[in-house]
Amino acid sequence: MGRIQSLLAIPRQRPAPEQTVRRRRRRVSVAGIEVDRLTEIQVVDRVVTALRRGRGGHVITPNVDICRACSRNSELRALVLKADLAVADGMPLVWAARLLGRPLPARITGAELIWSLSEAAAFYRLPIYLLGGPPGVADRAATALCERYPGLIVAGVDAPTPGFETDPERFEQMRRALLDANPLLVFVGLGFPKQDLLIDRLRADLPATWFVGCGSAIAFAAGSVRRAPHWMRDHGLEWLYRLSTEPNRLARRYLIDDLPFALRLLLVCAVRRLFT
Repeated sequence: MGRIQSLLAIPRQRPAPEQTVRRRRRRVSVAGIEVDRLTEIQVVDRVVTALRRGRGGHVITPNVDICRACSRNSELRALVLKADLAVADGMPLVWAARLLGRPLPARITGAELIWSLSEAAAFYRLPIYLLGGPPGVADRAATALCERYPGLIVAGVDAPTPGFETDPERFEQMRRALLDANPLLVFVGLGFPKQDLLIDRLRADLPATWFVGCGSAIAFAAGSVRRAPHWMRDHGLEWLYRLSTEPNRLARRYLIDDLPFALRLLLVCAVRRLFT
């Protein structure tokens, strides 16, 4: 039994209403968005508990790039704030919360949640669905997940072609395939904001399903894209590793857009803590 399964198998008492309210308020405001102060295991527990009670939801994993986009676009900020769970996928957000005196337990990435949530899904026989990535990538990710977690039910995979979200016919094909599969956990790896805008459109169709906006997690799970070594992730250097592997695509985003934003964020948080 894996670490997620062993913890989820422990019987739990249903929290009293006042306890539930307190849990919902365990958030910290960073860069204008609210981030839940949860561990990865607590996120899995929240999702599984809600699923077993017939309630769906949306997990979003804000990083510096998402925070920067939200600071410039109020509609995107509202989209992030609307999510049921928001966990920090970026060490600068973890550092910023620490500077504010309200530390987050850990960084939680979509690349990690796809494994831990799939482990729980295998244990509870909750069907999952993988949506995103180039053709064949989601299939390979499904194979890798099933090999690690025997008994995992993959209700379906889909790799919609670029622009499908603005084409009514292609969108309906994607939507119909998803509804026919009727999963309880959907990993959507299309990048922000596309994946989370899509989730917002689909939630009403599957109100008892949890959607996870997971970025490149499907490609990571498939082995199509390699993650940084653990020591780089632990020290906030995963961006540097990814920059070295995809400089043409990521140089502007990381060096020109995100790095100055992250430095300003940390400075503002440090000053705010100093004078409060």
